[in-house]
Amino acid sequence: MRIALFATCIVDAMYPRTARATVAILERLGHEVVFPPGQACCGQMHVNSGYFKEARPVVANHVRAFDTEDYDVAVAPSGSCVASVKHQHALVARRCGDAALEARAAVVGAKTYELSQLLTDVLGVTNAAEQLGSHFPHRVTYHPSCHGMRLLRLGDRQLDLLRSVGGIEVVELPEAEQCCGFGGTFSMKNADVSSAMMADKAANICGTGAELCSGGDASCLMHIGGGLSRQGSDVGTLHFAEILASTLEEPASVNGGVLLAGGVR
Repeated sequence: MRIALFATCIVDAMYPRTARATVAILERLGHEVVFPPGQACCGQMHVNSGYFKEARPVVANHVRAFDTEDYDVAVAPSGSCVASVKHQHALVARRCGDAALEARAAVVGAKTYELSQLLTDVLGVTNAAEQLGSHFPHRVTYHPSCHGMRLLRLGDRQLDLLRSVGGIEVVELPEAEQCCGFGGTFSMKNADVSSAMMADKAANICGTGAELCSGGDASCLMHIGGGLSRQGSDVGTLHFAEILASTLEEPASVNGGVLLAGGVR
């Protein structure tokens, strides 16, 4: 397949190794990955704060970037950004009275998948060790991000892929479905509540004895990693794409308590 990568803002700016890992996984399966150069923010922050008018040009830019590129499906290593593309973009256009943009946004949204959705539902990956050569000999716990759970209804797709990685030990996270407290602008507008939620999440993560916490949204992992660091914990965070990209030949390396996928920096 010809697959368009939607890197997302935070991955592009702060966690480019997650985007590289996504490309490595898809190319390992024999697919061609293209990068629509006009892409930028999906506009999720604007919409979540109620700024529909301001979100419209952001949505229009995303649609323009992805409906002018020749590809079969688009993928992003982010449940929240894919949820925005699939559930918010057409809504924004409709609220702004732009029927043409609404129709185009619906088409782009229908072709856009979160990474575990694409791997499991479209590409038929059910065993990462056998089909991707994934190997990661570490004790890992997993946090399911809210948008992936509640808007995309990912279920256990990410967790099942992690469990199928060679050498890994996945331990259950108590109260896993409890929000980490990030929520984009929520963590700034409601800092005290966010911090209290983060404290609960960090305590549960540390209680598992895991070396790191994995998940499918870089924003949530950034928030969790910051909370763990402020508590003096040596538990790291790592996107599940980077764990899937890790192999025996290019193994994950531990550097100062922070785990980075080797070969996909």
